[in-house]
Amino acid sequence: MHEALLELQDLHFNYGGAKTLRGISFKLIEGDIICIIGANGAGKTTTLRIVSGLEKPASGEIRFQKQRIDGLPPKEILSRGITLVPEQGHLFRNMTVFENLMMGAYLLKEKETITKELDRVYSYFPRLAERARQRAGSLSGGERQMLAVGRALMSKPRVLMMDEPSSGLAPQLVEMVGQLILDINGEGISIVLVEQNAEMALNIARYGYVLERGSVALEGETRVLINNDLIKQAYLGV
Repeated sequence: MHEALLELQDLHFNYGGAKTLRGISFKLIEGDIICIIGANGAGKTTTLRIVSGLEKPASGEIRFQKQRIDGLPPKEILSRGITLVPEQGHLFRNMTVFENLMMGAYLLKEKETITKELDRVYSYFPRLAERARQRAGSLSGGERQMLAVGRALMSKPRVLMMDEPSSGLAPQLVEMVGQLILDINGEGISIVLVEQNAEMALNIARYGYVLERGSVALEGETRVLINNDLIKQAYLGV
């Protein structure tokens, strides 16, 4: 059995006196794609924020390459190779596309490495190369999502965590995002995908977790989950 690259064990989190996470556990095998689905308020985004170091768990452990990372500052977690693409991108809207991408590379030291990563991002997203001097705030919704992913890729991640990458996008762009995730994974980057679009997520990922009220209600291989009657009714509209 393959060992976990990233593993959460019995994670609890309290917000404003309320228990937001109640014993979340999951693991990501190197080179894999896992998805986390669930209703709004289930704890999906909170889980990603904790892994990123943006929130501190009340209890539980997070291990990356077998080493504890819970409690480390976000910069240290990023430097180890775990990068978050937040929901709606959270771009620097008054900065140019190029400047936003350079913000993603701020931990990289060698100019040659930065140039190589920039070329790779532009190969994924030729539109960003065309818009390099344009302010991020003037981009379309699809272009902003491209930029958010591109900025994350500039950090040379080993694990890319994506929070609702298809949110607010037209159906044809959702399909584009799905293919993009597969392409990125094809380069050896492991992916944690949080999605409201359960159908897209289950068709892309190999293994899935269903969160309900801060707990893992169901997990399994996505080829099994997608045929589960409860998931069909609750998330797939079948």
